[in-house]
Amino acid sequence: MITVGIITASDKGAAGEREDRSGALIAELAAGMGWEVRAADIVPDDLDALKARMIHYADTLAVNIIFTTGGTGFSPRDVTPEATLAVTERLVPGIPEAMRLESLKVTPRAMLSRAAAGIRGRTLIINLPGSPKAARECLKAILPSLAHGVEILTGGAGECGSES
Repeated sequence: MITVGIITASDKGAAGEREDRSGALIAELAAGMGWEVRAADIVPDDLDALKARMIHYADTLAVNIIFTTGGTGFSPRDVTPEATLAVTERLVPGIPEAMRLESLKVTPRAMLSRAAAGIRGRTLIINLPGSPKAARECLKAILPSLAHGVEILTGGAGECGSES
């Protein structure tokens, strides 16, 4: 079973001033895939807080996938990609590329996303937008491939290519 952690980056959400709708949506979609959501937290848009939570989820909880939501835009407080890059060992650029490609079908503003994805140990970390609508669009593009990626990452499957 694939295990998931969800981190919502939101100053207002962490202060209890805004309901977290995107984290709840991600949890619903992950459960719909048959995956177990082990943890879900809201943290402020703070580099150190985000890094600490990602490290905890990956190293202590050992979840297979961490989905972050929020903090991927141009605001000075949007630091989720920087936190992700600081804690990952290897980048996975195809995931945010696929998400932006899918979102560009809906809005040209998709090119403004700074989302990143990377690997820490045996955990895949993926930044999603904070908007529930945009998060759903992005997940639509990547969910079908993630199980195979996790199988490879955890040693449960071989390489993607086959000899012909």
